[in-house]
Amino acid sequence: MKLLIVDDEVIIRTGLSTVIKWEENGIELLAPAASAEEALMRIPIECPDIILTDIRMTGMSGLELSREVKRNFPYIEIVILSGFDDFAYAQQAMREGISDYLLKNSRPGDIMTSVMRVKQRIVSRREAVLQEAIHQTAFRWKQLDRFLRGDNLLTERESEELLIYYPELRLGSNMEKLELWLVTSASPLTMKEETESEMNEAAALIRDSLGCVILEWEYGWLLIFRRGQPGAKRLVKASMERAERVYRQPFFAACGVWASNVAELRESLRTAEQTASYRWLAEEARMLTYEDIKDRKGMRTVCTEEVEKKLTAVLRSGSREVVQQWIKGELASIRQDAEATPCSVQAYLHSLIVGGYRWLERAAVSVGQSMPKLPQIEQLDMKLLTANPEETLQQMLLAIHAQYERLNGSRNEAIDRTVAYIREHLADSLSLAQVAASVHMNPNYFSKLFKQETGKNYIEYVTEARMEWASRLLKETPAKVSEIAKRVGYEDMKHFNQLFKRYSGETPSQYRSR
Repeated sequence: MKLLIVDDEVIIRTGLSTVIKWEENGIELLAPAASAEEALMRIPIECPDIILTDIRMTGMSGLELSREVKRNFPYIEIVILSGFDDFAYAQQAMREGISDYLLKNSRPGDIMTSVMRVKQRIVSRREAVLQEAIHQTAFRWKQLDRFLRGDNLLTERESEELLIYYPELRLGSNMEKLELWLVTSASPLTMKEETESEMNEAAALIRDSLGCVILEWEYGWLLIFRRGQPGAKRLVKASMERAERVYRQPFFAACGVWASNVAELRESLRTAEQTASYRWLAEEARMLTYEDIKDRKGMRTVCTEEVEKKLTAVLRSGSREVVQQWIKGELASIRQDAEATPCSVQAYLHSLIVGGYRWLERAAVSVGQSMPKLPQIEQLDMKLLTANPEETLQQMLLAIHAQYERLNGSRNEAIDRTVAYIREHLADSLSLAQVAASVHMNPNYFSKLFKQETGKNYIEYVTEARMEWASRLLKETPAKVSEIAKRVGYEDMKHFNQLFKRYSGETPSQYRSR
């Protein structure tokens, strides 16, 4: 709080400056002015909050000074000092908007008390102005936020209201456009008190430099400004870098389609959010526009049989590291696909999890156990497959891998090898003697051990495995029934149809139609 003393008597100026302990009461004392004229020259430069002035001076009087100050700087508070105990002077001072009227022979304590009252009035007024500004800002934000998140079309009157609240969005011609950017983090932001001012400064810099609107948004903020402003993209990038230093986590900036008026901002936001969903796919870019991604068609949404075989081989390997390395390689391949979209990536990764789960189900059946519950998969939030695919896929596949390890420990190792051998050679002629030879066992002993470990005799197990494979091919491929029969090891179509109906209760054609 700054105070300017104005008096043409040097002894009064010096006394008021030195006798009263201004700084101890939070008052910054400016160099005293020797005349009203000098004071008027210095006020625009030094911006005092309070003026303590003599009423009678050579040249312009204190009352004339007060009148001039109140006309040009109405927020400045004025305290009059007078050598005359004249009620008429006091009355005139009050009419000029003077805060207080004191005699020069008042004690220093009385003068300080008067100035502190004035100081408190200034503080209260500023707090009221600040609170009003906060309420006005909150109201403006609420109006824009309500429009951007709503579904109703914006009327002409509502558009005009928004432009009154946000004149920065008013366009000068049909050639001008509005640009909307989302600067977001992958996780919630936690603001520390010591870093709040730094982020506020960054927001103020962008707002002042671009004349833009800044709103807090999910995990970040939203910027809207007139397109084509010099240095705009550089400032958006600078805001990201500042946020990354403060929050210690990566940020991503996404721009939607340009808007020709405020009513089109909702589409800008929708497309910006769509662009932001490419965060993982375009991690290295860090700044992306809707134009960069709008023509993508999407990658394949179901993994091939070849990929599924590689996955099951990886899961069977017994090594977490092998599983993790395979996931990294698969995700790197997805990122290189120029057509990949978040939705197609989500579907493809889900097909990998389903493929692994089906393999585990078959493994459980092969040892006569029911399929174990895997809450990680049952409670999977599909959005995580695009937001954080590596961690999510690892969690799912490693859960399958761990469960397989538990199943593996419950079965004779030789039988486990034969089950894998059978699964890999279902299309071939699989005699009991042939499979027993693969693990160097006598066929009779192998037959007994196989029944003991799997709960099924050899022929039952092979037939069930083939029917399971055939049902999957009928659901997932357009191949003819005859082709599928040969693929799962049956040349005789009639025999295949009989076995399939016994297994499923329907003919292959009925099963496929259903």
